[in-house]
Amino acid sequence: MYLGRVAGCVWATAKDPSLTAQRLLIIQPVTPALADAGKAIVCLDCTGAGAGEIVYWVRGKEASFPFLPTEVAVDTTVVGIVDSIHTASGVIRATGATKQGKAC
Repeated sequence: MYLGRVAGCVWATAKDPSLTAQRLLIIQPVTPALADAGKAIVCLDCTGAGAGEIVYWVRGKEASFPFLPTEVAVDTTVVGIVDSIHTASGVIRATGATKQGKAC
């Protein structure tokens, strides 16, 4: 699993039929200290995460598991919304922007 921050949404009118009614989010990968790490990616969402929230996501075959028994054409999926991160240097609260009215 990887950490990321929801940076936005993707709207696609032409897509694989298995993605109909599924939410696509732009995710910026982050470190446990919440610093940006790498390029943004597009993930399918099974959690209802909103803009600015810290999430964890998976890649590969496991990305399709939340949608079983439907077979979804997906390589990355948001599978959880993070409340806090506990590290050796302390606790980081992962407060999301959706609580402030910004939704994706």
